[in-house]
Order: sequence, then C-alpha cells, then structure tokens
Amino acid sequence: MRLLERNDTGEFRLTDDLPNDKIPPYAILSHTWGNEEVSFKDFANGMAKNKAGYAKIQFCGDQARYDALEFFWVDTCCIDKSDSAELQNALNSMFRWYRNAAKCYVYLTDVSACKRDVDGNSSWEFAFQNSRWFTRGWTLQELIAPMVVEFFSKERKRLGDKKSLAQHIHNITGIPLRALQGNTLSDFSTEARMSWVKERNTTRKEDKAYSLFGIFDVCMPLLYGEGEDRALERLREEISKHDRHLANLHSTDPHLDKMRIEEAKGGLLTDAYRWVLATPDFRRWYDEPESPLLWIKGDPGKGKTMLLCGIINELERAIFTDGHCRNLAYFFCQATDSRINNAIAVLRGLVYLLAHQQPRLISHLRKYTDAGKSISDANAWFALSDIFGGMLGDPNLKQTYVVIDALDECIDDLPRLLKFIVGISSTLPRVKWIVSSRNWPNIEENLEAAEQKIRLSLELNEESISSAVSTYIQHKVDELARLKRYDDNTKNAVQHHLTCTAHDTFLWVALVCQELTKFSRSRVLTKLNTFPPGLGSLYQRMIHQIRHSDEADLCKQVLAILSITYRPITIQELTSFVDIPKGLSDDVEFMTEIVGLCGSFLTLRETTIYFIHQSAKDFLLKDAFDEIFPSGLEPLHSTVFSTSLHIMSGTLRRDIYGLCVPGFPIENVNPPDPDPLITAHYACVYWVDHLYDWQSSDNTKQPDVFQDGGTIDDFLRQHYLHWLEALSLCRSMSQGILSMAKLESLLQQRTIASKLPSLVRDMRRFVLYCRWLVENHPLQVYASALVFSPARSMTRDLFKQEESRWITTGPVVEDDWNACQQTLEGHSDSVSSVAFSPDSKLVASGSRDQTVKIWDAATGSYMQTLEGHSCNVSSVTFLPDSKLIISGSEDWTVKIWDMATGSCTQTLKGHSDYVSSITFLPDLKLIASGSWDQTVKIWDMATGSCAQTLKGHSSGVSSITFSPDSKLIISGSEDWTIKIWDMATGSCTQTLKGHSGGVSSITFSPGLKLIASGSWDQTIKIWDMATGSCTQTLKGHSGGVSSITFSPDSKLVASGSLDCTIKIWDVVTGLCTQTLEGHSNYVSSVTFSPDSKLIVSGSEDFTVKIWDVVTGLYTQTLEGHSDYVSSITFSPDSKLIASGSGDQTVKIWDAATGLYTQTLEGHSDYVSSITFSPNSKLIASGSGDQTVKIWDAATGLYTQTLEGHSHNVSTFAFSPDSKLIASGSGDQTVKIWDVATGQTLEGHSHNVSTFAFSPDSKLIASGSEDFTVKIWDVATGLYMQTLKGHSHSVSSIAFSPDLKLVTSGSGDQTVKIWDMATGSCIQTLKGHSGGVSSVAFSPDSKLIVSGSWDQTVKIWDTVTGSCTQTLEGHSGGVSSIAFSPDSKLVMSRSWWDYTVKIWDAAAGSCTQTLKGHSSDVTSSKLFTSWSRNRITPYPQDYRVDSDGRWIMRGLENWLWLPPGCRPICSAVAASTVAIGCSSGRVLIITLPTDN
Repeated sequence: MRLLERNDTGEFRLTDDLPNDKIPPYAILSHTWGNEEVSFKDFANGMAKNKAGYAKIQFCGDQARYDALEFFWVDTCCIDKSDSAELQNALNSMFRWYRNAAKCYVYLTDVSACKRDVDGNSSWEFAFQNSRWFTRGWTLQELIAPMVVEFFSKERKRLGDKKSLAQHIHNITGIPLRALQGNTLSDFSTEARMSWVKERNTTRKEDKAYSLFGIFDVCMPLLYGEGEDRALERLREEISKHDRHLANLHSTDPHLDKMRIEEAKGGLLTDAYRWVLATPDFRRWYDEPESPLLWIKGDPGKGKTMLLCGIINELERAIFTDGHCRNLAYFFCQATDSRINNAIAVLRGLVYLLAHQQPRLISHLRKYTDAGKSISDANAWFALSDIFGGMLGDPNLKQTYVVIDALDECIDDLPRLLKFIVGISSTLPRVKWIVSSRNWPNIEENLEAAEQKIRLSLELNEESISSAVSTYIQHKVDELARLKRYDDNTKNAVQHHLTCTAHDTFLWVALVCQELTKFSRSRVLTKLNTFPPGLGSLYQRMIHQIRHSDEADLCKQVLAILSITYRPITIQELTSFVDIPKGLSDDVEFMTEIVGLCGSFLTLRETTIYFIHQSAKDFLLKDAFDEIFPSGLEPLHSTVFSTSLHIMSGTLRRDIYGLCVPGFPIENVNPPDPDPLITAHYACVYWVDHLYDWQSSDNTKQPDVFQDGGTIDDFLRQHYLHWLEALSLCRSMSQGILSMAKLESLLQQRTIASKLPSLVRDMRRFVLYCRWLVENHPLQVYASALVFSPARSMTRDLFKQEESRWITTGPVVEDDWNACQQTLEGHSDSVSSVAFSPDSKLVASGSRDQTVKIWDAATGSYMQTLEGHSCNVSSVTFLPDSKLIISGSEDWTVKIWDMATGSCTQTLKGHSDYVSSITFLPDLKLIASGSWDQTVKIWDMATGSCAQTLKGHSSGVSSITFSPDSKLIISGSEDWTIKIWDMATGSCTQTLKGHSGGVSSITFSPGLKLIASGSWDQTIKIWDMATGSCTQTLKGHSGGVSSITFSPDSKLVASGSLDCTIKIWDVVTGLCTQTLEGHSNYVSSVTFSPDSKLIVSGSEDFTVKIWDVVTGLYTQTLEGHSDYVSSITFSPDSKLIASGSGDQTVKIWDAATGLYTQTLEGHSDYVSSITFSPNSKLIASGSGDQTVKIWDAATGLYTQTLEGHSHNVSTFAFSPDSKLIASGSGDQTVKIWDVATGQTLEGHSHNVSTFAFSPDSKLIASGSEDFTVKIWDVATGLYMQTLKGHSHSVSSIAFSPDLKLVTSGSGDQTVKIWDMATGSCIQTLKGHSGGVSSVAFSPDSKLIVSGSWDQTVKIWDTVTGSCTQTLEGHSGGVSSIAFSPDSKLVMSRSWWDYTVKIWDAAAGSCTQTLKGHSSDVTSSKLFTSWSRNRITPYPQDYRVDSDGRWIMRGLENWLWLPPGCRPICSAVAASTVAIGCSSGRVLIITLPTDN
C-alpha cells in the first residue's frame, strides 16, 4: 500500500509501497471522481498542484493532520494504474484498506452547508439525500468498510458521521442499520448484499461486480471487456464456491451448539459470569499482547462452559463496537457427543467460523478441495491443522480470538490438539486463545510448554464462584416459583436449601431443579431434604429412584449399554441391545419414554442418546458399578457382540443400497430412505471390539464361539463380503481392517482346533489387498476384489458364486497370497525412498512428485502429505520418537518436518547439488546428508547450521549412515568406493574397494560388526568392520541393486533392484531365502520394520508395498512373457489372442480359457508389432531384429522369415486376401512380400509413415516423411507412380472405393486428391490450421472427411473441392476418422481428449460423445456396430479406460484393474478383454453379455 505524507516544508509526497505489517495509522478519502483528478504520474512529474483535484488532496491532508494522523490515502494518486498487476491488487485490496483506516473522510462536492431555508436554517439534508455519492458503485464499500466515516460538505464543514446519520443513510440507500452499525456482512444473505448495489452506477460496466469484491470478501481477476452480466456471473460462481466449501466443511455449527448448550442449561445469566471479566488474570490476557493463552480450569459442575459462553458474548459485544475489526472462533467439546468430542471436529468448527467471518481466508481450504484432496479421510487432522494454521498465519488475518471449551472432553487426538494450540500461541501474536478443562495433570503438562500462559483456577476464585452460583440459584428458583406457583415461604425455603447445599456447583443446582419440576407445590418441601449435597450423592439418589421405578431393570439395561458403547447410539440401535417387552421392539416412542425414566443421567437429541455430563457416565462406571453391572462388564460385551452378529446376519445383503453399477463411487452414494443400515451401523463397526473386550481377559470363555460352525465362523462365511460393503457405505473401512487384525490377534492367543484362524488370516489379507478399492467403490468387493485375489484364497473360494455373476472367465492369477500385504497408491510419480517409524505404526514415502506421504502401516490409510520440496524427494527417515521426519531432495536441501502439524520446521541449505541420502545420530543432535556435490555434511539440529563437511569422494555420494554407537559415519559413492569417517575428527579412516560399479546403498548391521553395500554392478557385498575386508559377495539380481537394509537382528539383508524384485539374504550363509515379486518397475527403496516382520518397498511404478517377511511365500511367475508386452491383437474370428513381447517371443492364447497354446520363438530382438491374417490362419510379427516372420497359427511353426529391412520393422499389414504383406520400416522403405516368395519395394528417401491397400488388394499406397505418396503394383513389386506436391510428411492416405482417386493428408495442413489414372493432383483442400492426421472416403466416393491436430473434422466435396462442413467439439487433436457404411454419419476419435464423437454428416451436429476410450481403439472397431444396423456404437460394450485403471461397460466403470494388471496394450473382442502388462503377463477376461 502506498500512502501520502506531509514533508517538513508542508508539501505532500508519496511513500514507497509499504508491506502490510509496516503500514502506519492513516486516514482515507472517499469521493466521486471529477475532471482533472491528480494521478500517480502527476505526483511523479511534479504536476499534481496544477490539477483541480489537488484541492481534495489538500483537504484530506489537512483533516488528517487535524486528527493527528501523519499519513493518508487517496485513490486517484496512490495507485499506479499504468501497472496492471498493481491495479488488480489494489481493487482486490480496497475494502481491506478502507476497513483498516483510522478515519474515512467523505468529501461531498455537491452538498453545501451554506444554503438556508426560508427560516434561515441550514438545508444541507436535502442535498445530502440527493448526493451523487450515494449513486456510485465503488462508494458502497467505502460506506460500509470503515469503522469511522465522517461526511464533509464542499466547504469542508463536518456534517456528521456514519453513526449520527445512520437513519438518514438507511433511508437513502435501503442498507439495513445492522450493516451500517458493523454487523458481520456474512450474516446478510447473498441476495440482500447484491441488492445494495442494484441502483448504483459505475463508469465501466464490469465495476458493478468488481465493487462488490470486498462486500463478499472474494478475490478475483479483473477482466475488463467481459461485460456486466459475465462479471456478475463470475462473482456469483465465486460466492457459490465459498458457500459449498463451508457446507462441506463443518459437521456442526459451533454457533448453534452454543445456543443449544445455553438453552439446555436454562439460559445464560449475566451476573453469573461477569465476575471473571474483572479478574486480574482475565485483564492481563485481554490487555497484554504478550499473554496469548488463558487456561480456565476447574472441577466438574463448576460452570466452566457457561462461563465461556459469557466470555464469548462479551467478546462479540466488543467486536461489534469496534466495527468487526476482529474475529472470534469458538468450539464446545462434549465427550458424550461423537460429533464434537475429537480434535478433528474442533478444527472443522474453528475453520468454519473463521471462514464465515473473513471469507477470503477460505483460500487456505480451497488449496485442498480444489486439488481434489480430502479433508474427511485418515489424513483429516493433518489437512485441517495445515488449513487452520494457514488461516491464523495469513498476513490479512484480523486480530482473532479462539475459544475452546472442555478440552478434557476431547476424546480423540487431544495431545495433538494441545501441541497445536501451544505451537500457534507461541508464534502468532495476533491470535489469542482461551481454553477450559478440568484439573487434569496431562493437560497441564502439555500446556506447560506454552510461553506466557495465564492460569485462571475456579477453585482459587471461590468467593466469585459462590456469588455466581447464588445468582444462578435465584434465577432457577424464580423459574420454579412461576412454573409451580410457589408461595413466598416455599420459594424462600427452596432457595435457602439450594444455597446451603450446592457447594458452589452449577450442575448440582441444575439437576436438583430439574427433579423439583416433577413434584407438586404441596410435596416440594418434604422432598427438598432428599437431595443430598455434592454431585456424587445426587447421582446416588437418582440411582435409588431408578431402582424403585416400575421399569427398573430396563432402565439399568439402558444405562449399562450406553456406558460401554464406543459412541452415543440412536434409539433405533438401542432397541436391538436391550430386552424390550414383546410388541414394543419397534416402538420408538416407548424407548424414548424409557430414556426419560433414567433419572437425569441421559438426554435425547433428535434420535441420539447422550449422557447429560461426562461426570454422569464416570459415576456409573465407578460408584454405581455393582448395581448397573452386577456381573461385570464382560457379559455385557458378550451380549452386544452376539446381538451385533444377529443384527448384521438379518440385515446385510449384496448391494443393500441398490447401487447396481459395480463401479459406483462412494462419493455419489446417498443412503435410501428408510436407511436399511440404520439399526446395523453400530454393529458393523464395533462388533469385534465388544468380542475382544469380552474374551481378551480370559482365554477359556466359551471357546465354542471360535469353533467351525460357531457364530463367528457362520457369519464370516455367509456375510463377510456383505460386511465389507456395509463398512464402505458407513465410511468405516479402516475400522474394518483394524477389526480383522484384532480378531486375528485374539485367535492367536488361543489353541483352537478349527479352520477359523486360517479363514480369518485369509480374510485379513483379502481386506488389506482390496481396502482402497472397496472403500471407494463398495460393489467392487464382489468383482475385482475377488477376480484378482489368489486362486486358492479361502475367501475367494467361499464367494465364488458372487464372482461368477460379474465375470465369465477370469484372468490367471497367483495360487496363494504373496508376501505383499498392501499396496499404497497415491503418489503421482515414482517413489524414491521409504521408511518405517520406529514403532512400526507409520510409513513415510518420498517421491519424484516432490512430496512426502505418511501412511498408516496397519490399515494402509493415507494420513498426510508434506509439501515444500521443489524437486524429487530422494531420502526420508523418521527420528526415534516418531515426532519428526527428515527429507532430502534433489532441490539441494534437507527439510525437517513436525509430524503433529505437518509443517516444515527447518530447511537446511548448503549443498551445491542434489541431496541423495540423509540420516541422523541416535542422540538427535546431528543430521548427516550426502550429496552429488561429492560431500557429506553434518548439521546441528538445534541451530540448523552445518557443523562439518567431509570431503574425499571423487564422485557423487549416493548413500550415508551413522554407526549405532554414533562414532562413525559411512558413505557410498558413484566412485565405486565406501568411506568410513571418524565423527570426532572428520577424517577418513578406511576406504573399501571392490565394487565394479557405483555404490548405491550402504548400511551398518545393528551389531556394528558388519557393513553391507549394494551396487549398480548387481551385487551386494558384506564387509568386516574391523579389517575392512569383503567377507561375502551376494549375487542373484539381474539389474543394479538400488537399496539395501539389515534386519534389526542383523540376521537378514534385504535388497531392492532395477530388476523389479526384492531379495532377502541370509547374512551367515549368503543364500537368497526369498524373492519378492510384484512391482512393475524398478525398486528404489527397501527397509525392514523395527520388529523384522515386515518390509516396505518403494518403486518407480508409483507404489509403496508392504511385505510379510515371516509368512511371505514366493510369488509365482505366471506362464507368460518374461519382459514387457509390446503388442497384442485378437484373431479376426476372436478365438485366439496373439501377444508380442520384449522377451523376443510371440505367444498364442486361447481366448475362451485364457491358456496359452503356443510360444513362437525365433526373433533375436524385441517383437514390435503383430497381426493375424484376415483368414486367421497366419500370424505376422515384426521385430527390432529387422525381420518379419510368418507363422502358422495352428502349428506355431514359422513358414518364412522376410529379411531385407536395414532398420526395425515399425508397421505392416496383410492384404485383404491374406496373400501379401506390406511392411514399413525405419530404413525408409516399404516392402511387399508374397507369403510364398517375397518382393521388396524401395523408393522413399525417408521414413515410411503410413500405407494402405486398395480395396481389391492389387495396389498399395505408401506415405512418407519425404513428403511423397507412392503407388505400388502388388503383383510386380514395382512402383507405378510418385505423387509429389505436399510440403510436409504424409500422415494418412486412402483409396476411393471406386479406385479412381487417392487422397492424402499431410503435416502441411492440406488434403490432396490425386487422379489414379494420371497421377496428377486434381484438388488441394485447404482450411485446417494444423496438420492433417487422418483422411477417409465416403463409401460412395463423393465425400472426403479429414481430421486434424487443430481439433476439427472437415467434410469435403470431391468434385468441387469445397468444404461442406467443419465439425468442432474435440478438446484435443483428432487422431482418426471414418464414415458410416451409409455415409450419413462420421465418427472421429481423439487420443488427447479420449473421446469418440459421432456427427450427422448433413447437419454437421454432434449426436453423441463417447467418453472413456483408450488410444488403442481403432475406427474399424468403432464402426463394426454400424454394419449391424445399430445406431449407438457399443452402448454396452467393454473397453479399457484411458488411464488403464478400469474395464468399462458403456460409460460405466465395471471392473477395476490392480496396479500390476494395468495394460500397456489391450484388445477387445465383444465381451472378452485381453491385456498385455509391463511384467510380461497377458490377462484374458471374459465378462457377461447380459445386463
């Protein structure tokens, strides 16, 4: 912001452009523009005083000096409007500049204070009412934004201010008084605020919208020329986005929670809380900037919540008075309400209120939501803490108060929340915090780290609390007296008893008064003495009442169930867990009555039951335990467990929500009404937890429950998949994984002679394998999850009837589960480094997508993304306490991250090339980093400074590690050596030589005696630390070794390699004990978990895999290719599939059974292309060995090798009669081969790019990068004509069906039509603005259609050469085109936008757009349907989608393809899909043809 100031000579001058935090107090001018306004340029060239508008500047400067303000701002000259970026910023900041001004002076040039009426009184009011200032668009925000607005006449006489003239202004503008008085603008509806500008005018039409930016607190680009309507439309779109973000954000509105709490507690009494405002502790917090945190603590029932409600009211009053120049966000935790009893809910509520008050802050939320990142999944805490932290750190944030009540009732993630509060309160002085809680030592311990905190103990303010409780008693007794018509004696007696017995506890008073409402006036005095003092005694009395009620047993059951459930349950859920009289099980009204009979322990909110206070639940579980739980807790858990199984067995079924589509996404699921899962929701999520709490303490309890045919066995065998579907619909998939792990653990504690442990183990592997898929697409649990699970999986065998409904013939898969437990997908580029946390609970992965991701090792859930590096993250590691992560990157930096907040706490700079490896000293004081600048640097973690630089390598350092005793550091380098350095002196003590390639990875054994090194020479070496000699060389990898690690017990070494495998080696024998296969690209990083049971690996296939070391089986190599599949095709009769591979072979597969029938061997290099002859009897294969081979499809024998090309064969085709083959090669030739004799056609001087047979197979046309088309006689092999004329490569050619014409498309943006008889070019068709990619004749030869990289399709008349239609609609280049057989339709395909469009050739309109095609769909396949007289091309046919993740049916996702099964090529014939994978596997899947 640039300001004006008066210099020593009294002249005005412009300041520099000041940053937001350096702006002094200033005044601001509001006016209407006239002639000769002073501009920024006028001040720069000294012409300001010569303009008439200078008088306004003089006025503003003089008035500012009168008000003791040194600086002021005037819009005409403080903005350099020649700088478009500055203008954009200024108009988006204008509202804020006016709001922050100390005073705003409105200078009204059309209002005179000198005019008098007939009585001699000043008559300025009429002129004021009609002033032009009230009709201008920009003055709206200048009226509303500032706290102080003063109006001046043209004689500079003060007329009044916004407060004194409020009613006048309201009458003139129609703006509500509340808005003029400073109410939060977001409290007014969008339409109301839009109406304020409706009658106003702006010079530029778009400004009518732009002048509202501040009113709605949005920031948008200015697009002058777009028009008023479009500008207003964009504004509304931005407002709508804001509203949607807020709607999706909050699970509760804290404002409504506060209202509910006040109502439930009988209303807020001013005298019951105002005492706190005068305490020294509160005044220090409110007045002193260096006191950002106030902790109010006290015992249960002391009125902390209502005290905070009162403080919030006082803060709101103060904020309103100063014109809303401050924010207030608050949240009320309640342990008995699952919506508001966790840290995530706290952050959601605070973010919601802050964004509501200062809408522009929502940009911090939008950086997640606009990028498609979830704030509702396992990483919600990290996302929300980043969002809220960003808001609180925003430079535009107003001073903000944050109030959180009842921290002790934050059940989940309280330590994280406390750490967040302490961190923010210590670093952001503009944010002030008030928190309350019970006197809990753990809360005090965490808050102890906060700087300048203030404690306010209610117990130490006994006199004030006592007075407040007395006021509350007076209020409650007055209410009772009115309600029950007490006389004075009764009223006084009640008040006296309550005052003497309350012991300064608000909750006790509230509960007693609630009970007194049940008694008539005549009985109240006799009942008074039955209420004992203290909450505990009062709760005991309530138990006594329940004990003697008619429904005592049922009430006790209800209290018992609610005390052990893991969340508040609904009335509908409760009815299933208690013994209800016959005929009343579905009577919600009856159960509501029972809840009401449970004393004052419970409260009902809508249909969910809560405890009235956390102390009530605590009482039942401690003081009333023997009465409520006479047999203990275990039998009750047993009841809930068995009832849960019964509920689920009677409720769960396949596709319970009627989604129908197998790939239906979870984000589009809306529960039906009534919801069939309403009574089963709790059971689905918590049945295993209750089983565990029942059984874990005693291994002998009811062992039959674990036997074959027992309740668990029956449920899992019948409903396991139904249960997983329900978990997905309940958004509780991660809980299901933990439940299966807990069930498996429970079974391992017992000696059980049944198949159940094996079944549960298999089912746990199944859910780990398909977690992400089923979580996001519930019905895939019956489809892909089964289809791709191992053949001998017990789960798959149990539910094979479900699989058969989705798939006719499945792919060949492994027999058993391999060692890979989970595949973690989420990175958008290859994974470079992985690490376990020391407690094995977390996995960190660094990637070339420049991020570090944190995963839950147990569930595979993605928890957090750490963003900040600007290049590949090459190395990650946890510190021993798991609180910090260190990452090294190719951006030359090392970053230290705080796990609780996800923020980067330090960035270590000093390397002059990328950081390849990082590690830390166990005592946490030092970090070491290795770099391609050939050095190792040692960093001090406390200061971030470089303590040492170790030099000696002659090439980049690829790997480093500290010795366990911290005395040594070891480094491996691309110079083929390993160096050992003394930490004390920084000197190199040993250099280990022996590798014949760069050292990629090194590690110490935990016992310090051995070093292991991996190298690009494909070996691992084990070195003796004492002697420096190599004791073993481990060989077996067929690619360079990229990563190695010792197991924590030093018995094993794991190595990852460029050959895509992980090998586990016995350190003593040097033998390879396991090979773990599953990655589809090279393995970049491996590490053991601290307990040696798991290995985690990262790969260039973008995935992280977790492997079971203990039970891991060898992954079977399926019969198939041993290298990538390069080409795949169906035979014309769809009975066979042929695949070509980098392993130099062609394989023939039976499409019906999926078994391969032949392996065709003979090529000496990769197979680049394959095709069947039209009669399906022959196969031709082209290869990098420069040959074409002809194979007999029946016998597998090759009949000919066609040799002659001097470069790889890139393309070829059979003639329609199967007698000839044409091949194109990188050697710039086309060869025509007789299947019996072979002939070659040469003549092009550059690469052949395209060719086509004539319809009668007698001619072939070839197009080349030499800009020519050649016509060849197939019988003689001689070329007949060379068609010259194009000025760029020929990309497509076609014969006309009547053989009279040839057409060619070229990169020169033209289509040419050639006369076959003369070879002359008869037409050049111009009109495309990009290269022509494809051409085709209509069946009657009258039209030509052309597709172009300019994204259009053109239809041309072959006789006149005129363009009859231009078809526009693709968003990427058009790659292929074709006419329908009747010439009425045109179909076009784009590789870039992955769509196929169908056009009406006569009308030029697009009739259909088919989305989801991948780039291997050819026009010939697409138009097959038209030959069968079908209008819609394959409405229900199968295909692979553009990114290879789904097999689609029509436009619907049908079958998900796991990472290892995704195609690099594919083919489809009717309902059979063949997929070639990078691993060499060929998958053949036949899907159902019915609906």
